Amino acid sequence: MAAETTTDKPVMVVGIDDSEHSFYALEWALEHFFIPHAPNFPFKLFVVHAKSTASSVVGLGGPGAVEVMPYVETDLKRVAARVVEKAKELCLSKSVDDVTLEVIEGDARNVLCEAVEKHHASMLVLGNHGYGAIKRAVLGSVSDYCAHHAHCSVMIVKKPKIKH
Repeated sequence: MAAETTTDKPVMVVGIDDSEHSFYALEWALEHFFIPHAPNFPFKLFVVHAKSTASSVVGLGGPGAVEVMPYVETDLKRVAARVVEKAKELCLSKSVDDVTLEVIEGDARNVLCEAVEKHHASMLVLGNHGYGAIKRAVLGSVSDYCAHHAHCSVMIVKKPKIKH
């Protein structure tokens, strides 16, 4: 039997943003799916950050919106760079260096489902922000959307609540 190449491995996509919940999910995935199998990792890992567009952050307009856009775009790029760097450092700290980090502009729900399709992922891992029903209804739940629309298994990792 021929040795398995990296292209033969199933693909795992981990969606991250700048929240501690998404980094907890990435760390959880590394500790449960990668570290126990080192150095023969069972998945090819793609870490994907969806960068919002400046227009989606600012809104449709109004007085001064055009002047603010370049500053918002600069800030969004800075946040994306920080998120990707933190993810890279986390992966390296767990001795997982075969990882592809991507920043894709757009709504996180669509970006993650499209990344699953593009990479033919067999698993999507997401953190859970733990929003209440009202906030979730207003903001929309990325994990809920992906659980219903991604064409692969979706693992939603919840950060344990600290009991007092």
